[in-house]
Amino acid sequence: MQVSRPTISDVARAAGVSKGAVSFALNNRPGVAADTRERILAAARELGWTPSSRARALSVSRAFAVGLVLARKPETLRADPFFPSFIAGVEQELAAHDYALLLQVVADQQREHDSYRRLAHGGRVDGVFVTDLLVDDPRIALLAEIGVPAVVVGPALGGGFFPAVGVDDKPGVAAAVQHLIDLGHTRIAHVAGPAAYVHGTSRKQAWAETLAAAGLPEGPCVETDFSAESGAAATRTLLDLAEPPTAVVYANDVMAMAGLAVAHARGVDVPGELSVVGYEDTELAAHVQPPLTSVATDVVAWGGAAARRLLELVDGREATEPDLESPRLVVRASTGAPAR
Repeated sequence: MQVSRPTISDVARAAGVSKGAVSFALNNRPGVAADTRERILAAARELGWTPSSRARALSVSRAFAVGLVLARKPETLRADPFFPSFIAGVEQELAAHDYALLLQVVADQQREHDSYRRLAHGGRVDGVFVTDLLVDDPRIALLAEIGVPAVVVGPALGGGFFPAVGVDDKPGVAAAVQHLIDLGHTRIAHVAGPAAYVHGTSRKQAWAETLAAAGLPEGPCVETDFSAESGAAATRTLLDLAEPPTAVVYANDVMAMAGLAVAHARGVDVPGELSVVGYEDTELAAHVQPPLTSVATDVVAWGGAAARRLLELVDGREATEPDLESPRLVVRASTGAPAR
């Protein structure tokens, strides 16, 4: 025999009040005396009442969901450790507020724009995250036109369009390059992400600026799409140079680990002949051979902070300042002094 779940009517009867008073109390709205509110909440707890997500959504005209649309090729997304960690942080925060994450993966930017329009116009989400920020990002104007609340995952934008949650990745890259300079390296290459991405450009700039500050020329730089395959191809290109670099700073760990594999296959000793540095310090970084020197960021905390800010925006609440750790260099055995 199926036991029916308690309703607002049951809570109202137990507390001796109207259903309207119960609704006001459970939604923390004014108009209910403090002792009455407490009596209603106690009755709800005693009955084991929980809100119906559908009824809750209808009562306040909300979807109780937020959206994340990713325009990424499947082969690059499946190997990118950033998004599983970021989504884990987002889900932890959303679950605490009975919100759901609606995730869509699309093939290109046009489909991404269409997805944002459908989500907003269909009332399927109350807000969205904007990731993989582009240098000239058309999504910002699009979302402003649609009128959906949004949080940018990355650096703050000019013009006050949307709040941004993220950390500056440049100090982490600068620390990695300076570490190699301190070891005695003068030919330091960079395997960069796409120049169209803000984080691809900022990491390349940090590499170049740190070399310039030390009075060293820029080493060779190869642009990639962040995938392991492109990282391996870039490493082969660098090792085939007439004067190959003695160290390489990669824009993420996936490419750095692919670079390690290429070096091993060619008989290049790491770190004796080539020092390798990654970015993001993924879990696997400490377990490859040799263990990878990398720049650590707390992506789970980043996801949680982005979700909190988006829910504050949706609710019209005052923003809380996110407390995110700055990137830090974790030195392991993949870096060492250059061979003399």
